[in-house]
Amino acid sequence: MMDFGGIVRTKLATAFLATFLLLPSVVNAGEPATWHHGLSLVGELKYAPGFKHFDYVNPQAPKGGDLRLSQTGTFDSFNPLLVKGEVAVGLPLVFDTLMKPSDDEISTAYGLLAESVSFPDDVSSATFRLRKEAKWSDGKPVTPEDVVFSFEKGKELNPLYQSYYRNVVEVEKTGERDVTFRFDEKNNRELPHILGQILIVPKHWWEGMGPDGKPRDISRTTLEPVMGSGPYRIASFSAGSTIRYERRDDYWGSALNVNVGQNNFGSIAYTFFGDSGVEFEAFRAGDVDFWRETQSRRWATAYDFPAVKEGRVKREEVPFRATGVMQALVPNMRRKPFDDERVREALNYALDFEELNRTVFFNQYTRVNSYFFLTELASSGLPEGQELAILKEVKNLVPPEVFTTPYTNPVGGTAQKARDNLRKAIALLKEAGFELKGNRMINTATGKPFSFEILLSSPMLERVALPYAQNLKRIGIEARVRTVDPSQYTNRERAFDYDMTWEVWGQTLSPGNEQEDFWGSKSAAREGSRNYAGIADAGVDALINRVIFAKDRDTLVAATKALDRVLLAHHYVVPLYYPRAANIAYWDTVGRPAELPKYSIGFPDAWWSTRAAKQ
Repeated sequence: MMDFGGIVRTKLATAFLATFLLLPSVVNAGEPATWHHGLSLVGELKYAPGFKHFDYVNPQAPKGGDLRLSQTGTFDSFNPLLVKGEVAVGLPLVFDTLMKPSDDEISTAYGLLAESVSFPDDVSSATFRLRKEAKWSDGKPVTPEDVVFSFEKGKELNPLYQSYYRNVVEVEKTGERDVTFRFDEKNNRELPHILGQILIVPKHWWEGMGPDGKPRDISRTTLEPVMGSGPYRIASFSAGSTIRYERRDDYWGSALNVNVGQNNFGSIAYTFFGDSGVEFEAFRAGDVDFWRETQSRRWATAYDFPAVKEGRVKREEVPFRATGVMQALVPNMRRKPFDDERVREALNYALDFEELNRTVFFNQYTRVNSYFFLTELASSGLPEGQELAILKEVKNLVPPEVFTTPYTNPVGGTAQKARDNLRKAIALLKEAGFELKGNRMINTATGKPFSFEILLSSPMLERVALPYAQNLKRIGIEARVRTVDPSQYTNRERAFDYDMTWEVWGQTLSPGNEQEDFWGSKSAAREGSRNYAGIADAGVDALINRVIFAKDRDTLVAATKALDRVLLAHHYVVPLYYPRAANIAYWDTVGRPAELPKYSIGFPDAWWSTRAAKQ
C-alpha cells in the first residue's frame, strides 16, 4: 500500500513552504533576541505558548496495540540522510525534527526538539534553542553538535538538501543549547521555517563503532537499526520484506504538547509487496489494517466483501484541502526531440483522457490543468490584477500567449474529437520537422523514425500508458512501455535516464524554495533533483524568484499563478489526472478522532488501536 501521499515520491517533507503574511522577528539588531514557540507562514499562530495539545487529537487516546501496514516495493537501507538505495518507509518514526507541524493550520509548526526560535528583522540567520529534556534513546542529550552534524552531512550527501537549503551557508553552535544557521541572502522568510523540518541524527552514534567492531559510515547505506530521539525504534526487520517499529516507553517527548494524543500505537509494522493486487488481497483478508486506494476501478467494484457489508471495514472519501498536485507523463527535454515545444504539445493531443476516464476510471477523476491543481494557487482564465503586473515585469522572458490565451487541455471522448486531436498533433509535428510517411513519423532531417520509451515504476500505470502508446502509434510514433522494479526505477529516475516517465509533484499552499528543485535551471543538470523534465528557462527562474521573495499572501498567490501559467504555456508535461479526495478504507481494529484535522487525515499519528481501547 502507498503512503497517504499516493505515488507522490518526496524525500523531504514539503508540508510547510514559502512566504509569510506574518513572521515574528527581533525588533532591531543589537537588541535582545525574541524567542518564539512556533512559526506560521500564513497569518497568526493558532496555538498560544503553553497550549495543552492540538485540537484535533484525542488526549485520552488509548496507548498500545499493533498497526499493520503494507508498502509496495522493497528497502535496503535505514540511513535517513542518504539518497542511495531504497530507504525504509517509516523511518521518520525514529527521528524527531526541530519543529512539528500542526495539521489544522496552513504551513505552521511548533517546537519539538527546539523549544523556540529567533531571527533578525532581515532574516539573515535563524537560531534554534534545544530543549533541555531532549534525549537520544541511549539517554544522552540532543546537542547543538548533533544539529550541526545532521545538517552538514545532509547537505554533503543528499542532493535534495543541497538544493532545498542552498542559501544556508553556515551552521554553528552559539550557546549551550543554541545552534545558529546563517544565510547568504536576506528576507527569504521561508528559510527559518524549513530548517525546522530537518531530521536530527545522533553524531556520537554515527561516529561510533558498529556491532561488527568497525566505524559506522553515514555516507553508506546500512541495515543496522539506527538510533534516534523519536517515539519509535526499529524492533525487528527482514531485509526488503518487513519492518516493525516499537513505541518507546522511555521517549523523552511523550508528554510534550505537540505529541499529546499522538504516537498511540504500541507498534507499527510494514509488510512489503511486489504486486499491488496481492497487497490489496492482504488488506481484504484482514492482514493489513489501513488502505489508501489508488485504483478507481477497485474503489468502485472491489469493496463488496463481507467485512465491508458488516461494517468491520469502513470507507471514507476525505477531500484534499491543502495539497496541490501535478501528475503527468514527463518527456525528458535533455533528449531530442523533446526539447522542441511543438513536439511536447503534440504529445498532449495524443492523450484521450475523457475516453480513459469513461472506460478505465469510472469517471472518478478530473484532468489536471495546473501545476497547483486543487488549490487557490492554480491559474485560470486570463491574468489580471497583480498576477498580470508580475507577468508584465518579465514579458520578454515568457511566451506571449500567457497574456492572450488561457491554457486548456485537449478534449477527447468521441471518435471525431480523437481524430481532430490527432490531426492537430500531426500538424505540430510537421512544424517541428517531422513527416508522416506510410505508418511512421519520420524526422525529415535525419530520416529516423520517431520512437521512444515510456519508463514506469509499476504495472498499475500501464492501464494508461498502453492506450496512450496505441494512440501515438496511430500517428506513426512508436512508444515502448517499459515497467522496471522499484530499485532500477529509482536509479534511472535520479540519473534522468529515460525518454519519458510518469511523475507526480506535490504542492503545499505555501510554495517556496522547492520550486527551484522542481523547475529551476540550476536543478536541470543536477542528478537527484526533482526537475524531471529538464526545465532551464530564464522566465521560469524569474517567477520562481518572485514566489520565494513574495512579501505577503496576496503577492505569493499572484506570483504562483503567474509561474503556473508560464509552466503550462511551455507544454513541459502531458498532464494526467487526480482525484479530488483521498479514498481510504480501514478495519475496525483502528480508531480515529471524531473530527479529522482540516489539512490532513492525521494518520497514523493521531489514530489508535481499538484493541488497546478494549484492554
